Amino acid sequence: MASHQAARARLCDPTAEVSAHWLISQQGAAEALVPEPLRAWHAGAGAWAGLDDINSHSIGIELDNSGQQPFAAPQMAALERLLAAIMDRWTIPAHRVIAHSDMAPTRKVDPGPRFDWRRLARAGLSVWPCDAAKPGQPQDFVAAACRFGYPPVDAQVLLAAFRLRFRPWAHGPVDAVDAGLAADLARRFAVGRFADDRFIVDGPAAQA
Repeated sequence: MASHQAARARLCDPTAEVSAHWLISQQGAAEALVPEPLRAWHAGAGAWAGLDDINSHSIGIELDNSGQQPFAAPQMAALERLLAAIMDRWTIPAHRVIAHSDMAPTRKVDPGPRFDWRRLARAGLSVWPCDAAKPGQPQDFVAAACRFGYPPVDAQVLLAAFRLRFRPWAHGPVDAVDAGLAADLARRFAVGRFADDRFIVDGPAAQA
């Protein structure tokens, strides 16, 4: 959408068949569009941690950003406050805060390469690979990424989605660093180790 106002209008238009629980402007205004206990239409076809129909298991946050520009400081601060409150209300652990590009890597690329996932992880609002993660075997990357939660899609699509979140500067075929980071995440947050089935999924809504 071309602007925050246009995104809001579309998210509130029943004929568009798209919606989200929250919309955050670049100025840091967080607006509730759908009550959190109700199902919003923000995720669509995709899967995470073995669950499909992510819309029925998640709270969707949309951000006013093209996905190619830095996220404004007031917007990130508002997102951190909102995430902390939602995670507390719904007992959502940090490893269940994901991107639209994580659960639908064949269709979605948001929130994009400029989003600061590591900042959220430092605040306990998401997860990040350990800095001391050892290099891994490239042939083990797909299995490790899927143990972390990614859906079983084409290996190149999976690599692109993983790098979009954890190594947006990386290029070329899967390497030992990708494999090591995925193995670290799988070791600490493997599917099946947790009984929860709730998510927070966020990504840009405007100018995308």
